Amino acid sequence: MLRLVLFIAALFAALPVRAEPLVLGRFSAGDLHGWQVRDFEGETRYRIAKADGTRVLEADSAAGASSLYLEREIDLAARPVLEWRWRVEAPLSVPDERVKAGDDFAARVYVVAPGEGLFALPIAISYVWAGSAPVGADWPNPFTSRVRMVAVESGTAHAGQWRSYRRNLREDFRRLFGREVDELEGVAVMTDADNSRQRARAWYGDILLRAEDG
Repeated sequence: MLRLVLFIAALFAALPVRAEPLVLGRFSAGDLHGWQVRDFEGETRYRIAKADGTRVLEADSAAGASSLYLEREIDLAARPVLEWRWRVEAPLSVPDERVKAGDDFAARVYVVAPGEGLFALPIAISYVWAGSAPVGADWPNPFTSRVRMVAVESGTAHAGQWRSYRRNLREDFRRLFGREVDELEGVAVMTDADNSRQRARAWYGDILLRAEDG
């Protein structure tokens, strides 16, 4: 009997252990520990608020631009899949989101990876709720080629509704930058309207990383 118990224990010990989700933004718990505001032009107000009975991160921008940034070294080997949800009051109306004057979005989630080489600048992907660019479109940020924009939502069809997303970050970095990325150095959310001088409001749910089969 003892041998059987030991055999079963050894069998389970040999099975691969699935990595538990890593929560980066625990907004539902009212936790903003480690998240810092970074101003660019004007200010976006970020605060914990209630929406549909759940605590979320509320962002309100009146022709301003600041992000909420979590600086943290994050290993993607076991958890490469980013999950988040958000809701916007309305997407911004700009003529062309691919130029500097139109680089405003009601909701963005950034993931930042280290650059290659000792003094290389970081690279980043910005997932956005676009006003006009179609879902699936990607383009270089008009201010820097080290950031690639990806439209995961577009237009007004789902404005006012919660929308959820899953992105394999290693696959996206490989596709957009031709690089293997094994770690992040930060994550950010941003609601901005400084270029178009409009008003933007958005709500962000928890942000987490999961295993591919999680």
